[in-house]
Amino acid sequence: MTTSPLHIAVVGGGIGGLAAALAVARSGHRVTVVERAARFGEIGAGLQLAPNASLALEELGVLDAVRRSAVAPPQLVMMDALTGEQVAALDLRSDGYRSRFKHPYLVTHRTDLHGALLGACREHPSISLRTGHTVTDAARTATEVRLHFAETPERLAADAVVAADGLHSRLRQILVNDGSPVCSKYVAYRGALPVSSMTGAMAQHATTESVIVWAGPRMHLVQYPVRRGELYNQVAVFESDHYTPDGDDWGSEAELEERFAGTCGTVRDALPLIARDRRWPLFDRPPLTEWVHGRIVLLGDAAHPMLQYLAQGACQALEDAVALGQALGEHSSPEDAFAAYASRRTERAASIQTNARRFGEICHLDGMGAVMRNQLLSGRGTEDFDDVAWVWTPVGDLQPAITS
Repeated sequence: MTTSPLHIAVVGGGIGGLAAALAVARSGHRVTVVERAARFGEIGAGLQLAPNASLALEELGVLDAVRRSAVAPPQLVMMDALTGEQVAALDLRSDGYRSRFKHPYLVTHRTDLHGALLGACREHPSISLRTGHTVTDAARTATEVRLHFAETPERLAADAVVAADGLHSRLRQILVNDGSPVCSKYVAYRGALPVSSMTGAMAQHATTESVIVWAGPRMHLVQYPVRRGELYNQVAVFESDHYTPDGDDWGSEAELEERFAGTCGTVRDALPLIARDRRWPLFDRPPLTEWVHGRIVLLGDAAHPMLQYLAQGACQALEDAVALGQALGEHSSPEDAFAAYASRRTERAASIQTNARRFGEICHLDGMGAVMRNQLLSGRGTEDFDDVAWVWTPVGDLQPAITS
C-alpha cells in the first residue's frame, strides 16, 4: 500500500468476522478481532458452500484447507417428502457445471470451516485475536472509534470498526435501532452423527454423498455428508402451530414428530437420528440499505440475516469479507472503502435475503401448489442452472429468477 496501514477492529469471531479479519489483513491493514465468548468456536452442524463461497475462500487463501475435510457432493436433489419420489436434480460434477461456475460446490461442518479461517488468522502476523470482550458501546469521532467492553474498563481505539457480531448484533442495535430480528415461526433441529453408527437402510442412504432436500407441506428435511464423509448432517425444519412472540415452548419435539408423521418411509426412518438437544428458531430481517455509519460498517448476519432456504448465509458473509478487503486495498480512507464495499454488496445481499423467503414458500407448498411445483421442476435437466446461477455467481449482471 502507498499509505500507512489502518488499524481495523472486527467485532465478532464467527465465520463472517474471521473471514473479514483475514481479508482486511491480506489487503495490508492491521486487525484486532474481539469476541465475547471465552474461546473462539462455532456451534451448529453442516453448511453448504456454493461456488460463490468457494471462490471467496480461494480469494482468502483457505480453500485448500477447507477442501481437506469438506465433501464435494455429486448432486443437489429435491425429493417429495410425502411420496418419496424425486422431483429434480442438478449435476454438480458435470462439464456444464464446471464450465459455468469454475469452483466446486462443497458441504462441510461449520466447525471445520471456522477452524480453517481461525488457523489462517492465527498465522497472519497482522491479526490479533481477543476473547472475552463483549462490546457495549462504540464512541465515534471523525478520526477513530473507541470500543467499550462489559468485562473491562479498557477501551480499544481503532481507525475503523467492522461489526460482524451476528443476528443479534449489539452494534447494529446502537447504530440502526431497527428492533429485533423477525421470527419466521419455523424451527430447525439439526446435527451430524457418525456414519459408522448408522445401520440398515439409513447407512446405505448416507453413502450417496448427494445433498438431498425432502420438501413437504410447511416442513422439509435436508441431508448430506460432511467431514470427509465420516459424519452425516441432517436438518429437520417445520412451521410451528404454537408460535408466540414471547414464548419458548413452541416448536417442540412432539410437534416435530407430528409434522413429519405423514412423510414417506425414508424420511420417517431418519427422524429418530436427528439431534434433539437444541431447537433453533429461524430468523431474518428486512433488507437494510445503510450499512455504513461513519467509520463503522456492518457485515454478515449483522447486515443481512437471512433464512436458510438458499443456503447462502455463510456464503454471503464470505462474499462480504472479500469485497471489504478489496475495497480497503483500493481506497486510502476507511469511509471511502466502506462506501465502495456497501455499494457493491447491499443490493445483492438484499435480493438473496428476499428470495430466500420466496424459495422457502415454494419448498413448503401443500396440495395443488406442491403438485404444480413438482411438475414444473421435474421438466428441468440436470445441467439447467439458470434459476440458481444469479445466486452462485458473485458479480456480474445476472438477475434473480424469483423476483422480490
